[in-house]
Amino acid sequence: MGLTHVEVTLRSVSGKNGEYQSQFLADTGATDSLVPSSELAKIGIKPIGSMIYELADGTRQSYPFGLAQIEFMGEITAGRVIFGPDNADPILGVTALESVGITVDPANRVLKKLPAIPLK
Repeated sequence: MGLTHVEVTLRSVSGKNGEYQSQFLADTGATDSLVPSSELAKIGIKPIGSMIYELADGTRQSYPFGLAQIEFMGEITAGRVIFGPDNADPILGVTALESVGITVDPANRVLKKLPAIPLK
């Protein structure tokens, strides 16, 4: 199974200070999205809290998070964005994907839009 990337644009929920655009790894194993801290600061996103996250190697790490508008594949949502290390590759978490009805097809390494978002 390979990696699936998607072009994502982040903006501050206040709509000020521009935007951050990059290729993000679509990671269904990550709940929240992650972006290098310096990039979030450039567009005016500030930490509003922190959470302890379990990393892929099983260790736990506390990271601050903020809120951002998240746009990809012609869809817009908003959610938590983790202030990651400045050398981190951006990650699009499953919460953002599911909130707009996008799933990952691991066999073909593509993102697919669901015909409807479950509301049951």
